[in-house]
Amino acid sequence: MITFPVTQKKADALRRRMKQCGLEETDFEEKFIRSSGPGGQKTNKTASCVYLLHKPTGTEVKCEKERSQGLNRYYARKFMCEQIEAKTEGLKSKEQIKTEKIRKQKKRRKRRTAAKHNPDQQNHS
Repeated sequence: MITFPVTQKKADALRRRMKQCGLEETDFEEKFIRSSGPGGQKTNKTASCVYLLHKPTGTEVKCEKERSQGLNRYYARKFMCEQIEAKTEGLKSKEQIKTEKIRKQKKRRKRRTAAKHNPDQQNHS
């Protein structure tokens, strides 16, 4: 059993969620990679990035959110649950919802700018 550097409540919640998704630790292939980004010499020496592969589904997750390997292991499993839920239940992930929202905002801004520069040509889409 893996211990994560989070509260026991969060660790238990993750284990319950993994069980609901049908994920077991034995189904994972886990690798540790040197992460990129700020941190200088520290990030060049430590392998804190976690790569997680769920063998039965072929789903891959790479997490370098935190500087701590333990926290990245926790978050990788959390992201894996989100991806499995999205595949099985057809739900949109938080990332997809965020991307769609940004796309709509850009489209709206583009229409407003076009209407401002060409007042006689109103675009109603």
